[in-house]
Amino acid sequence: MDVKTLLRTDRVTKIGKNYRGVLMRDGEDHYTFLESLRPSAVRRNPHVYTGKCINVSRMKDGTYHPNFRPVRMTEGFNLERYAQGVYNELCIALGGLVEE
Repeated sequence: MDVKTLLRTDRVTKIGKNYRGVLMRDGEDHYTFLESLRPSAVRRNPHVYTGKCINVSRMKDGTYHPNFRPVRMTEGFNLERYAQGVYNELCIALGGLVEE
């Protein structure tokens, strides 16, 4: 039997390597193997906003999910200033997404 290979990753088939694709029968004793493309990597929940205090991600169902970034509570940390920063970033991040 003859097998013609149409590969996308290698020029010639490599011994021991598995290829994902479709095998089609072209004739009595002739087949063609077409290697399929790998699906491109897609970020699952891309960030629509990245700030100093929070990130906002768009979920698969279209909703938005704010996440707190790590907080360093070192000497001089001011809770009120941090809370005001979170509030300001939420207003900026979500301001354009909410219909009035």
